[in-house]
Amino acid sequence: MERGKGSYTLEMKPPATLPYTSPPHLGLPQHASPPHNGTAALNGGPRKGAPPDSVSVFTVSSAALIPVEPAGENEMSSGDVYDPYDHREMDHPTNNFETWVHMLKGSLGTGVLAMPHAFNNAGLIVGLIGTICIGSVCTYCLHVLLRCQYELCRRARLPVLNYPDTMRMALETGPTRLRFLARYSVPIVDTFLVTYQLGICCVYIMFVAENLKQVVDAWTHTETRLSYYMLALLLPLILLNYIRNLKYLAPLSTLANAITFVGFGIILYYVFSALPDVSELPYVRPFGSLPLFIGTTLFALEAVGVVVALENNMKTPRSFPGYTGVLNRSMVVIVSLYAFIGFFGFIRYGELSQPSITLNLPNGDIPAQICKLVFAIAIFITYALQCYVPLDVLWEQRLKKRMEKNSHLLLWEYVVRTVLVLFTFGVAIAVPKLDLFISLFGALCLAALGLVFPALIDICVTWPNTGRYHWIAVRDVLIFVFGLCALAIGSYTALRDIILSFV
Repeated sequence: MERGKGSYTLEMKPPATLPYTSPPHLGLPQHASPPHNGTAALNGGPRKGAPPDSVSVFTVSSAALIPVEPAGENEMSSGDVYDPYDHREMDHPTNNFETWVHMLKGSLGTGVLAMPHAFNNAGLIVGLIGTICIGSVCTYCLHVLLRCQYELCRRARLPVLNYPDTMRMALETGPTRLRFLARYSVPIVDTFLVTYQLGICCVYIMFVAENLKQVVDAWTHTETRLSYYMLALLLPLILLNYIRNLKYLAPLSTLANAITFVGFGIILYYVFSALPDVSELPYVRPFGSLPLFIGTTLFALEAVGVVVALENNMKTPRSFPGYTGVLNRSMVVIVSLYAFIGFFGFIRYGELSQPSITLNLPNGDIPAQICKLVFAIAIFITYALQCYVPLDVLWEQRLKKRMEKNSHLLLWEYVVRTVLVLFTFGVAIAVPKLDLFISLFGALCLAALGLVFPALIDICVTWPNTGRYHWIAVRDVLIFVFGLCALAIGSYTALRDIILSFV
């Protein structure tokens, strides 16, 4: 930390997310007076007649702590509004196209290939309607989360906020009875984020190994244990995870997206080559299997941790929300493709649908082998993008702050990156159940991160102005209850099936 003329600058990496600091407590009682220091601007500016602040107020960007002078009386009286987007400074921001590419690659992973299996748990019609409805709700909740982040940044005069601090600051300003939760919100959100992202990494290892096994076993006419293929992936995954900047992952994501669509073309060739009679398929499944459908669809559609990181790292963040923004353009493509693959994939393979549709393709056909290799390569490349969020939470926001004076800081960062890969590898080896893993992490983590938490944040940020007849609060409560039910029932169902698979 370097001290200059009344200002401080603290350099931080990577540029995509906000390190955990302690933004101001916004829930100041009405009878209390703003403090006589730099935090006055964070609570609405200095009091009239109070002496000028002696230090600068700091807002946090993803690259540095930038000094922002407290607003004077003239500025406050003129109605000047702080716009967080105008104060973001990043070392390597991504443009709109790069962000769109990252969005597609972050969502077009193993989840879309699992959609025919998800439809098998819901039925043809329920699966189609359910995918569109869940996709719409997830997209809406992402907009709610980003809107609330912007509003909290504007109130606190901060250029950017990460997900955990958004949750904490929202609870501090929300209904009085919920404010005691603020102290627990950061570790809770961080736990869900890290668990989900590491869960994705585990699923990716299983997926790549499964597809490589089918191809290599067909070539060599042998039957090799799945764990050996996972072991072969270990060193390449460690080296891939050593890439430290999102911008440098953009070319790899572009490549992964391109070859992914080649793989989709091959899948569609097999799907439409022999479509059976639709009347033979169940339109509705029993309620008991519906939680597995919801969990798989949530896992497939929601990438909330990546979405927040990408929006925070944009060169032009105003282009992300809006009816024709990057988020909506990405989600329209994603939801449409998920519904399309799930619908026609289930028609083609019916009750024989595998946890990944690539596993349904004939092993002996050259196009099928190319498809499996293409998706294995694409998912392998995406591993580093999914590992970015847990690295930021565990290293940038936790361990790095405690080791700033260590002369081997970079070495320790690579140690942490290596340990995370080893952890996901160990879990994948221990529980190689691709479909149940997908449903479990979708129900457990994404129901919370994508539905429950955004609804709670919106209630707190809009409180007490929740609209006529409190319709905003009613809407958010309905989303909250739906997410909570999906979390509880889906997690129970997936865990039960995982346990029974070992009996």
